[in-house]
This record gives sequence, structure tokens and C-alpha cells, in this order.
Amino acid sequence: MAKIEEFLSETEEEEVVEAIRQAEKKTSGEIRVHIEKTCKGDIWPRAMEVFHLLKMDNTRENNGVLIYVAIEDRNFVIYGDKGINEVVPKDFWETTKDEIVAQFKKGNFKQGLINGILKAGEELEKHFPWDEGTDKNELSDKISR
Repeated sequence: MAKIEEFLSETEEEEVVEAIRQAEKKTSGEIRVHIEKTCKGDIWPRAMEVFHLLKMDNTRENNGVLIYVAIEDRNFVIYGDKGINEVVPKDFWETTKDEIVAQFKKGNFKQGLINGILKAGEELEKHFPWDEGTDKNELSDKISR
């Protein structure tokens, strides 16, 4: 799978973006998906670089969640900023990763992303519920590349 466009069709991408919108309706947290052909090195430093480039470390409550996917490397990272990371259960990121992997192994890339997004959204809602008076969508919901 060489092309990013082959990872998700245009329709599937729209469904992933809609899942982000739905997840963020109930929380001040921000969820982003970033897809690259390859990360050209260790995936964690690249994911942290993307997290910073997307300004996810600038959210008011430090509650951004990034799903970073390197297609050709067949690898991904799910990373939560310190605000969310401090309050989730110990095994939260690992169980979320497991749900994504289960779908990716079946070739269901869209569903894997949606499952991860919705699970992160539920956890964000518990700790960072939407406040109509003070909250706003701080970051784009679109998939970045």
C-alpha cells in the first residue's frame, strides 16, 4: 500500500472526520488524525513532531489526542497530551491501540481509526466535558498529511 489515498477512500476519510466531529461535540478535547506514507525513522519522535506542528500542544487544557499513522511502515501511535494522559486509566492507551490494531489487521483502516477516535472521545468527555460558555473547537477536524 504505497499511496495515502489507497489507505482511505474519500468517502472513508469523510466518515473519519465525522467521527472526530461527533467525539468532540461532548468534550473540550481535540482529536486529530495524521497520515503519512512513512515516518523515515523512529515513529515516536516523528509523532511528537507532528503533534507540535499541528499545535496540539497548545490546547487550553492540554487535552489533545493524536492518532499518527505511517502507512508503509505499518505502524501508528496514539498519543494524548499531559492533561488527558494524567487522568486516563493506566491501560487506556494500550487498550485503545489494541482496538485499532484489531481492525487494521482485517484491513478495516477506517473502522480502526473510528474506533480509536470514539474511544478517545468517550474518555475525553469523562474528564473534559464540553462547556457551552467557554469551550470552542480549537483545532481542525480534517485529516492532515
